[in-house]
Amino acid sequence: MRQRSDLTLAFSACRRAFAPLILFTAGINVLMLTTALYMLQVYDRVLSSRSAETLLALTGIAALALVTIAVLEAVRAHILVAVGSWLGRRLAPVILRAAIIEQAGWQRQTGTGGLRDVEQLRAFLSGPAVHPLLDAPWAPIFLVFIFLMHPLLGLFALAGALILFVVALLAEFATRAPLARAAAAQRLGYQEAEVALRNAEVLHAMGMLEAFLERWQNPVAEASNAYECSGNRTGYLHALARFIRFGLQIGILALGALLVLAGDINPGVMVAASIIMGRALAPVEQAIGAIKAIDGARSAYRRLTALEGVMGPAPPRLPLPRPRGALRAEKVTILPPGATRPILDEISFQIGDGESLGIVGATASGKSSLVRTLVGAWTPTSGAVRLDHMDLGQWAAADRGQYIGYLPQDVELIGRTVAEAIARLEDVARKGVAEAIIAAAETAHVHELIKALPMGYETEIGSYLSGGQRQRIALARALYGDPSLVVLDEPNANLDREGEDALIATIGLLKSRGCTTVVVAHRPRILESIDYLLVLDKGRVELFGPRADVLTRMAAGVRAVTPLAHIAPANAIHGGVADLHQRS
Repeated sequence: MRQRSDLTLAFSACRRAFAPLILFTAGINVLMLTTALYMLQVYDRVLSSRSAETLLALTGIAALALVTIAVLEAVRAHILVAVGSWLGRRLAPVILRAAIIEQAGWQRQTGTGGLRDVEQLRAFLSGPAVHPLLDAPWAPIFLVFIFLMHPLLGLFALAGALILFVVALLAEFATRAPLARAAAAQRLGYQEAEVALRNAEVLHAMGMLEAFLERWQNPVAEASNAYECSGNRTGYLHALARFIRFGLQIGILALGALLVLAGDINPGVMVAASIIMGRALAPVEQAIGAIKAIDGARSAYRRLTALEGVMGPAPPRLPLPRPRGALRAEKVTILPPGATRPILDEISFQIGDGESLGIVGATASGKSSLVRTLVGAWTPTSGAVRLDHMDLGQWAAADRGQYIGYLPQDVELIGRTVAEAIARLEDVARKGVAEAIIAAAETAHVHELIKALPMGYETEIGSYLSGGQRQRIALARALYGDPSLVVLDEPNANLDREGEDALIATIGLLKSRGCTTVVVAHRPRILESIDYLLVLDKGRVELFGPRADVLTRMAAGVRAVTPLAHIAPANAIHGGVADLHQRS
């Protein structure tokens, strides 16, 4: 599956980059012995021989080693920054694709949290917190080196390392729970802030802003308190670890001094052992101080790898020819995860290519859920939606989408300009795109409206457009590319009389061109030229058939519908259908 392969390949590529990192880290840590070895040689060779030439040579070698360390550390940092940046560029579109598909359907919804996880991983790899994790595995080598100097010094250093390791484990366990609470509360706060920004006008106009801010402070305060708790615990344990490390260095100097007095070692070994032990224990202490960053990166990695199960396999599919538009629903059922009752219950109907269907019903009867399923945004729990006998789920989304036009109930225009919004983000400078944009606008009877905008088709999407203008431009977007199937969910919700007249003319034009059309509407006027009517009630088919037949059945109180449709009692017909019957 595309999601899994992208994530797996990206992380595998990162792991391959760690091979040179390990090599550079090995060089850095081996060369870190320079100071200790220099000290040993000064005591053993320079002071005993009183040779300035030897001192100069040793100093030159040590300086060269230190320059090499600096170069290796710079290269290592460069690799980490490059890996973090590459990972961000590679994963960001993959995660956003997953979030959009989730948001479009009725699966779990992660929103932009995945993008923040990618950024957290990038920042971790590019920052200093990753260095202790790279250096810590080399601590045993330093301990072995101390053992070679003297077994008692080695045992003392090993005991100190174990004590510091226990402190690190305590820091991990002590901060895990508060960090998890803080992360969960912070993500909730981000989600609520995103909702508030999408509904800024409502919050401001209805005086809800202060109430929202008061409620929003709850997750913010919870996150702050949890971070404070973990920060305090980390600070205390980090201070303890530093105290222990400094105490151990003093202790190993004291032990070394005793061994010098006993004649077992020389003073150079005493000082070198202290320096080496400090280097061995430093990564453990640094890891305690960076535990928040380490835990955050680990949690982000786990959340990202969990996204591998978001979507099923998506193998390459053969592009299919343009469909004629015959639409068929076969016992379509939608049961969201955790729900006890389906929102669509065995919906069945069929219409031929070029025919039109009106969908009506009471609020929450499942109209919008059905049209989302008809355009492929939702996948049925059971049953199938077929376009020209082909299951929509078997079409590649990009291939299927060019033959389907969809106007959702909540209109959002995507793109910088009106032209880009209509062109479904295609390059407007590409040959033929401009002509297709204007053709779609003319079919939607919105060409003249767009020309009257401040900059015509180059008008930026923003405050210039009213709700009705946005809806009519979104209708042009639905018609872009001359689709075979057009599905309109409450297309006249924000339209005035003039806009509704244009919409009715557009539906008539689509019928004359042989485009299959599905319209959800409360206002009966928009359905006067529709071929078939589908009446929904509580997610089930109440009536379905030719428009005139459905109206006659309703008037006569007939309860049965066409053989394809589900038979249900006619006890909750929407008032708009009654109005439609009166008008006919």
